[in-house]
Amino acid sequence: MRSSLARLTEIRRALPLAAAVLLVGALLVPMWRITLTAPQYPGQELLIELYAYPRLGGDFAEVQGLNKYAGFHYPDPVYVDPNYEVAASAIDVPEWLLGPVVFVDLALAGAFVAFAPTVRKLKAGLTAQFVGTITVFVGTFAFIQYRLYQAGHSLDPDAPLRGIESFTPPLLGSYEVANISGFAWFGPGGYMTVLAVALLATAYLARDIEATVRDLPALAVALPGAVRERVAGRGRDDRDRDPDRDRHGDESARNADRDRNVGGGDHAG
Repeated sequence: MRSSLARLTEIRRALPLAAAVLLVGALLVPMWRITLTAPQYPGQELLIELYAYPRLGGDFAEVQGLNKYAGFHYPDPVYVDPNYEVAASAIDVPEWLLGPVVFVDLALAGAFVAFAPTVRKLKAGLTAQFVGTITVFVGTFAFIQYRLYQAGHSLDPDAPLRGIESFTPPLLGSYEVANISGFAWFGPGGYMTVLAVALLATAYLARDIEATVRDLPALAVALPGAVRERVAGRGRDDRDRDPDRDRHGDESARNADRDRNVGGGDHAG
């Protein structure tokens, strides 16, 4: 039986640990980036970087000035003073404080699963963690999008620019409001989070495999051949199940039996 440390070299145990490191590291860099273009800044893109906790980076001060014209404001984390000015009409987003809690808890869960004492508990832990992580991030994604909807539909009526219709900035994608164009996408922390989820998915799929990280090069080389063999085998199975082929085969067998019977009758006569 392998020692506890030796077992951590198993792919299904090492990947949750790697995912845990990525999730903790994601807290140190921006999770989300928004680039903006506006006539007030010709030939220049403004950048806003958002972290998993109440903190902004990039050109957030300049963008805040643009937002005031449209009556759009950064959210208020309520219980802490962020590194930006909070407008009186900003929407309250106290759950922003919970970002580090979510990421650290998921990272601890990965470490806990990796050290599972038995294979049965390891498989159960990998399944629970993968399903739980997907559920947490899908729910977080949906809730952030709802907060963006609130922000875009709570424009300051006293803003200098009048007549701006309510809008919903996407969490990922492009949008326009007045004469300002924006594009939102993952920051470095977002990419690290996506990679962490991919590692957890791989660990879940490999939960029945005892291969170690030393076997990864061989597995990578063998994977294309295994996929081709799987596809070819499925194709052969489909041909074997071909109803036309089966029908013709049955007819040929019946004809052969009839010929033998006729031949046997003639011989007997």
